[in-house]
Amino acid sequence: MDRKELTEVLAAVEAGALSADEAAARLARAPFEDLGYAKPDLARGMRQGVGEVVYGEGKTASQIEGICRALTEGGQPRVLVTRVDEAKAASLAAALPAFAYRPEARLGIVGGLPAAPGAGRIVVAAAGTSDVPVAEEAAVTAEFLGNDVVRCYDVGVAGIHRLFACADELAQARVVVAVAGMEGALPSVVAGLVACPVVAVPTSVGYGASFGGVTALLAMLNSCASGVSVVNIDNGFGAGYQASLINHLGISPNR
Repeated sequence: MDRKELTEVLAAVEAGALSADEAAARLARAPFEDLGYAKPDLARGMRQGVGEVVYGEGKTASQIEGICRALTEGGQPRVLVTRVDEAKAASLAAALPAFAYRPEARLGIVGGLPAAPGAGRIVVAAAGTSDVPVAEEAAVTAEFLGNDVVRCYDVGVAGIHRLFACADELAQARVVVAVAGMEGALPSVVAGLVACPVVAVPTSVGYGASFGGVTALLAMLNSCASGVSVVNIDNGFGAGYQASLINHLGISPNR
């Protein structure tokens, strides 16, 4: 149950359209539902403005299905499922008619995308094509959370003129998510060009000395550019979520 639904329940009680007992029965389900293998948080939307997101890796398709059903039946209008492979996605699509799969981002969406009431635009920039899966996780997450997203892909420092071709989009951004592997230089360059926050995402793309993204992570943490914050390696979801929070500052969480 989100804040909007809570307000509707209370308004129905005030108007006499809903009894106190009926309202209490609805609200009793608000904290969580115990499925045995999981406890879906039915009140997260009310507390945080965004409902629970399901991390799909390590869960079976039937477990994901059960969690999604509990959340939607508990009043959450849409559910984001991260790190879903194609086999699980096929099972979920057969079981949940409202399930849509984004294979490049490895994300599933139950209930569709909302309008984009964010204050501005989020630009997701990926250094190379190999970084696109993580960038797409960030971009689709931000869209799921109600943001207008622009993608600028394959704009890494090995051909920096390609980044300059996105100068107008970068200048108009309220937040930039910069995704890079290898030496992880892209966020520093972007932060030197824009007046908005930059969320840096190191990826595990690279040869041996990249150490599975650790080199990019350390480079981003040591950025000499101001306004750079860093999420974990390959954590496109975390970057998209953080960018959305920034883009919704000053806006009611009832979205």
